[in-house]
Amino acid sequence: MNEKTVITILDKKRKHEKLTMLTCYDYVMAKLISKDVDMLLVGDSLGNVKLGYENTIPVTVDDIIYHTKAVKRGNSGALIVADMPFMSYEIDVKDAVTNAGRIVKEGGAQVVKIEGGSEVIKQIKAIVDAKIPVMGHLGLTPQAINKLGGFKVQGRNKKDALKLINDAKILQEAGACAIVLEAVPEDLAKKITKALIIPTIGIGAGRYCDGQVLVVYDMLGMFVDFTPKFVKRYGNVGKTIQNAVKNYIDEVKTGKFPEKRNIYI
Repeated sequence: MNEKTVITILDKKRKHEKLTMLTCYDYVMAKLISKDVDMLLVGDSLGNVKLGYENTIPVTVDDIIYHTKAVKRGNSGALIVADMPFMSYEIDVKDAVTNAGRIVKEGGAQVVKIEGGSEVIKQIKAIVDAKIPVMGHLGLTPQAINKLGGFKVQGRNKKDALKLINDAKILQEAGACAIVLEAVPEDLAKKITKALIIPTIGIGAGRYCDGQVLVVYDMLGMFVDFTPKFVKRYGNVGKTIQNAVKNYIDEVKTGKFPEKRNIYI
């Protein structure tokens, strides 16, 4: 098994090889997709996709650990990145390091992902100093959805764009191993990517990032509550599941299932 590491993704940036990351939250999905993808992200989007919350705010460190453990058991070589959820790192540096340590030690993550720029630099430096790799996250940061006033593209005016560029450089200097850029204009993402020696992973950030990430349940058509513009559907598994369940119900009602081959004698 060719296991990916932080060094692997840095090397791919240097060699101009595109990186792939998919978000998943359970053993079965990890088992199916992890062999060929570079990174698996156990995202706090599990709040929406797995737990049915309106947003990511209610997700806890224990939730992340639980799902990361499941993904770890199904993983076949991908680098496992796990989100640090809302209020697990913002207030206190010591708490940030402790929670990051739990996610790595108990959950099995190899990297933790933190939303924000200059305002969380102390936390990022402390976590990196504790020998835990950190992936940054700039642009649309879902944990700040109440502050941002909704899911909106970030960095469209000059002031905001300059802040994103500066924050990306600060994150790199603090020791981040990569940065997710979410919902930012393509030209801005291109500038940030060129300015850094660490990889950028785009989600709604255009074609020029070093890699891309999608939630696997979005790209397979399984999560249908809403579909962002940046999502491309590579399958309609949700419809397949619905049809399979209907067929099962019909066969039970008509006596077609179970068949002889399904029966113990």
